[in-house]
Amino acid sequence: MFSTSSIIENLNQEEGLEYKKLCRLLKLSKKTDKAKLDIALRALEELEIINKNKDNEYFNVKESNHLVAKIRCSSKGYCFAVRENNNEDIYIKENLLNYAWNGDKVLVRIIKDGVRRRSPEGVVDCILERTNQILLAKVEIIKDEVYGIPIDDRILAKIKLPKKDEKYKYNSINKNIVKIEIDLFPIAQQEGIGHVIKELKLNNNEKLDTDFVLSKSNIHRIDNFQNPKLTVGNQQQRLDLSSKNSYMFKSWKTENSPILPIFQIEKNKNKTYKLWIHTNTIAERLDLSNKKSLQMFFDRFESFPLLEKWQNYLSDEICNAAKFNTNEINDAISLCIEMNSENEIINWSFHLTKVKCSLLVENQHIDALLTRKSNARITSRILKPIKDYIEDLDKIIEISNEFRKKQLINGKIELPKSNNNIESLKELLVHNPAEFSKVYFEPLNNNDIQTYLSPLLYEANSIWFNHSNNYGLNNASYISQKLDYINVTEIIKNSELIDSNIELNDNGTLSFKKLVELCTDDNKKRILHKILFNVVRDNEVTLISKDNSIDDSKNIISPWTLPSFDFTNLINQYNIYNMIINGKRNKNSGGNLINIMERESWENVNWRLYNSSIIKSLDLLFNNVMIDKINEYKDKVRQFKSNMITIKKIRKAEKFIGNKYSGLIMAVQSYGFFVEIPELYVEGLVHVSTLSNDWYEYRSRQNSLIGRKSKNSYKIGDEIDIKIIKVDILKKLLIEERILQKIRY
Repeated sequence: MFSTSSIIENLNQEEGLEYKKLCRLLKLSKKTDKAKLDIALRALEELEIINKNKDNEYFNVKESNHLVAKIRCSSKGYCFAVRENNNEDIYIKENLLNYAWNGDKVLVRIIKDGVRRRSPEGVVDCILERTNQILLAKVEIIKDEVYGIPIDDRILAKIKLPKKDEKYKYNSINKNIVKIEIDLFPIAQQEGIGHVIKELKLNNNEKLDTDFVLSKSNIHRIDNFQNPKLTVGNQQQRLDLSSKNSYMFKSWKTENSPILPIFQIEKNKNKTYKLWIHTNTIAERLDLSNKKSLQMFFDRFESFPLLEKWQNYLSDEICNAAKFNTNEINDAISLCIEMNSENEIINWSFHLTKVKCSLLVENQHIDALLTRKSNARITSRILKPIKDYIEDLDKIIEISNEFRKKQLINGKIELPKSNNNIESLKELLVHNPAEFSKVYFEPLNNNDIQTYLSPLLYEANSIWFNHSNNYGLNNASYISQKLDYINVTEIIKNSELIDSNIELNDNGTLSFKKLVELCTDDNKKRILHKILFNVVRDNEVTLISKDNSIDDSKNIISPWTLPSFDFTNLINQYNIYNMIINGKRNKNSGGNLINIMERESWENVNWRLYNSSIIKSLDLLFNNVMIDKINEYKDKVRQFKSNMITIKKIRKAEKFIGNKYSGLIMAVQSYGFFVEIPELYVEGLVHVSTLSNDWYEYRSRQNSLIGRKSKNSYKIGDEIDIKIIKVDILKKLLIEERILQKIRY
């Protein structure tokens, strides 16, 4: 089904588009679908968003007074249209929402300018894209009619259901939630209409919990799906390195985990080294040159752990064909980094290769390597099987440490995760070296070998950004966000409340390093640690083109080293492959061919690298629409992971209802305060209504609740005794989701 947004995306401001061609692009063949398109086109014409010329061709209006935004609502009914690039939010009254829901992409028209501290006011003229075609709801009977009441109270609607769905009426024993598909969105006096497609019972079953969280995050569990067909990899230009020892560093154990790169060290006679990073070749074996093949990816852009296994965005056929098996020869796309004796990079080059993984290096190996005594004559039991590889592994670890130091100097930070001992989270607790959206590294951990991978892969991704950017190629990148010092004031304010000493810089700010130290000293400072995590937002994927002005390229990467992890890595690897195979290597004035895959080769290139057909295929991948879809899916995955951690904590707390614990106040609101039980690593709300000994008022400056008569206070950092009296999964998940949404915006 098409959306209004997809209509506008397919139209051009300069060239008109015929009705039949628009139908083909939107894949509309049924009369009913075309009738809906006709209605949408007429509405967009009325709103002067699109126009039609004398040849009956449609095109976008160049000048428009509409703004694209996303609707964000609170549970109290206050709604804002949130614009990109930190532009001012627009307040939308409920009667001017035009039935837009929380999360919907809309066209907004400003009807009243903002004054002083008041936001401008607007009206929703058009809903471009619905976020919530599928809702989670409780089934209730209201005046003999069956309704689905969304569990998310930010969706200001109830959905009428057929009589047969009465059987799904909410049951407090099974705590049955239903998944509703919207058949007709509300319009004018017409209620929203839908039907139940799945019942979800929250009765403490791991698979059921996972299915519930997937549904809540609007992600579908994928067991069987199609990808573009595999082609045979290029065999003519491959450099055969299969006789050299290569190593994979892996701590993922769960089934279907993404394919990690393998590493190789070459020592030269002049005391220089070559570090080879070999990535599994997927891009060269997929046809990504047409919209039909790309459409297969549009409901999934990233792999992530489902606890019992990983849900991949690629089919098993592709992953199995591309995986590195020990002692088997595999095709790879590789980066060779040449370094001097001081581990400084002096050159790099990209290649198609044949490689063989000699050894799977695991946590026990890395721990034994790093804890062994330098003068020990006897090799430990763990290291004996790999004694022939120790010198290579030592060098790879040394280079990783040097890269990490350099990256920390350039602005990257180290930030430890909060403690979490819930073993059932499995891979969610293991460091993921593919999460390049994070602005921080996790500290090195001998029990998690993948913490040593991140600096190596980060450097490889940084090299590709520099290489492609100097050639003026489009790529999908992460630009590290700088710390917002407006938010840091929240940390400073709360640190004073817990009597923590802060030494500010001369300009009145804090460095990342000082912030991290401030937040990790003792138990109380875990409060600051949590706030810091909220301040340090994940980076979004950004389209970098030759038209972008880059102020600081040190903290920009274009990930390509893990193409089985997400689509961003895949399309950047596709860029590398095309450059190797299709990039033009014209002869220079001396009559020699230029190796365009080497460092600084761009200084000698003054011609177009690609022909028009290659440029066209790359434009399909590297455009703002594609980047937006990638970020939308990443947002869903981020929400899934957060909710998965939360539900596991809730399940743990359920076992201890009625028990008393010592807790730590982590946050204070007007309606109560949140207490963490360090012993369980869970957090819960103490509602102000349970404080029956006095009437408590909220003091925002002191971040505390103070009793009118007793002057008794509850503030962050206070240690108090509490009793677990109730565990509400749905309410807790909604609170966590709002925190996450607040961070994103």
